[in-house]
Amino acid sequence: MSIPVNLNEYEALARERLSPMAYDYFAGGANDEVTLADNMRSWQRLRLHPRVLVDVSHIDTTTTVLGQTVTMPVITAPCSFNALAHPEGECAVARATTAAGILQIVSMTASKSIEEIAATDQGPRWFQLICFRDREITRDLVRRAEAAQCSALCLTIDQPMQGRRERDLRNRFHLPPGVTMKNLEPYAADKLSADDSSPLAKFVDEMFDATLTWEVVSWLRSITHLPILVKGILTAEGANLALEHGAAGVIVSNHGGRQLDGTLSTCEALPAVVDAIGGRAEVLVDAGIRRGTDVLRALALGARAVIVGRPYLWGLAVDGEAGVSRVLELLRQEIVLSMGLTGRAAIREIDRALIV
Repeated sequence: MSIPVNLNEYEALARERLSPMAYDYFAGGANDEVTLADNMRSWQRLRLHPRVLVDVSHIDTTTTVLGQTVTMPVITAPCSFNALAHPEGECAVARATTAAGILQIVSMTASKSIEEIAATDQGPRWFQLICFRDREITRDLVRRAEAAQCSALCLTIDQPMQGRRERDLRNRFHLPPGVTMKNLEPYAADKLSADDSSPLAKFVDEMFDATLTWEVVSWLRSITHLPILVKGILTAEGANLALEHGAAGVIVSNHGGRQLDGTLSTCEALPAVVDAIGGRAEVLVDAGIRRGTDVLRALALGARAVIVGRPYLWGLAVDGEAGVSRVLELLRQEIVLSMGLTGRAAIREIDRALIV
């Protein structure tokens, strides 16, 4: 096997190894997948303005996110069902992120429980969740995240109902035996069995609360000592409301193009959100990050760090933990090179002057 030299090559290899159903589940977006494609293209359209004759003999990629020191401004995203890519799933990702010195965000719909992941690896991680109709389920998930030493909660707000993912409909997506939403088994084991329809779509329809308002952020703030990041922000209005209701930060996200097709790319949405926040809280961004130059573009527009999802899944599918580690290392190398070639020796030197 030739060794991939970039993140896109990992996707090509992963597609060969995954079942068509699993590949489409990870790779697909909503409807015509316009937003899915725009998420990548928008970063590529931004041109860079390098500084020259700057001492870049030493490049420092370290930064902090919510006070946590990380070796580079990259976080692994809360993707569902990592075990579709590799039997060790989120546990393998946990070990790889810890080895890389970065944060992992564990999905509420992970294929390994938060307790299993914490027992496997003691590295820093956050927990992503959605508020249920039954608030006691959400309350219990928060308690479990706290007990597992998660240092923050990521509240996803852009999924009051499931986006129309046509690849999943064509494939009649279902979970193979042995793969389930492990964190949710205590609350809804009867709804998680594999059948001829998506168990995730069924679960969303029956358990998620489409009546939620901004009050849910305040309520979540009232039941935990953990900082809360609101994931799914695309507007200045949303950013301000998140902070008004107690969020410690926001994640500019369109769910990887998997919910509302035709919305803004995260690259396009980021500047207005950063300006609205005005330094009052940290801003993260996900979707479409494939190169070290994309990371620099995001930081130049005001993001504290980026969140990557599909790339680490491709690495996981190709070579388990080692594949995730290799993907993260490739991204680190590209960040270092991009910083050197743009005359930025430290993360703090990356600002909007980098973007033409």
